[in-house]
Amino acid sequence: MAHKTVLTALLACLVLLLASAAHAETVTLNYANFPPAGTFPCVQMEHWKKEVEKRTDGGVAINTFPGGTLLGAKNMYRGVIQGQADIGNLCMAYQPGVFPLTSVMELPMRFQSSRTASLVLWKLIQKYQPQAFEKVKVLTVFTSPPSSLMTRDPVKSPADLKGMELRASGSASDILERLGATPVSMPMSETPEALQKGMIEGLLSSLEVMMDLNFAQYCPYVTMGRFQVYPFAVIMNKDIWQKLSPEVQEVLRNLGPEQAEWTGEYVDGHVDEALEYSRTEHGVTVLEFTDTERKRIQEQISPLIEEWKEKARDKGLPAERILEDVRTWKQEFAGQGE
Repeated sequence: MAHKTVLTALLACLVLLLASAAHAETVTLNYANFPPAGTFPCVQMEHWKKEVEKRTDGGVAINTFPGGTLLGAKNMYRGVIQGQADIGNLCMAYQPGVFPLTSVMELPMRFQSSRTASLVLWKLIQKYQPQAFEKVKVLTVFTSPPSSLMTRDPVKSPADLKGMELRASGSASDILERLGATPVSMPMSETPEALQKGMIEGLLSSLEVMMDLNFAQYCPYVTMGRFQVYPFAVIMNKDIWQKLSPEVQEVLRNLGPEQAEWTGEYVDGHVDEALEYSRTEHGVTVLEFTDTERKRIQEQISPLIEEWKEKARDKGLPAERILEDVRTWKQEFAGQGE
């Protein structure tokens, strides 16, 4: 009887030791994100977390930090390099001049969906291996949906934009200036109050914010512009990457293009949902420019592409070839999924 008790105790200890060993082998990573939880960059983060944990059979655990609780948008790149976070979601538009290659995605290229733009961005980084990312490991990429106008008064034609004060950031500001509007730079969190007080008359951004940030309450008009997208990259500290096992690295590599496509498809559907919500819950009117007006708009903003080419050449980039690749891939992916 005593022998049986000892054997049971030994087996229990063995189970505990094995469990402890398994727990010790689990790699825990901290993932920083700057937008609020529930917005599409954070939805994609939670999806990626679940897929990584599932595909590594619990060998990797991800702690997620939305809303700038670990790193903010403007210090994301430096913070990941310095190890303040193992992984970070980076919006390249918040680092002007640092990412000359991926800034091509911010041009008015007439992307019709985030899915297509996200897959083009993935191909772009894989082909050109930009020097700006040499200090980190790019795990995946995606873009915002194409930007459109959300306004207090209707914008039925490009002429209506003249003199309008609209919140914008990055290349969206350049687009508005070319169209005769006055871009106003401010954090998105301050925009609702600015609309209420009449400090601005609307904004140029992607349309999921009509629901996610409740801009449908302040902007009764949407004009579909599909001007430009904002590129994002999910980056990992390079030392952390090199310490991962080859098996885990392979899981993360395989997830890269898959996550880019998943995010694009998710947010494209979410924009449709946001527009339906805006119409039914707030009576928002959705307007479209005519084909003639779109052509006129493109003529007005196309010099931005020429300006980008000059800057890209100054950085030693093959500007013409990059643009040709982007246009080719855009057609390829749009034909597959739209």
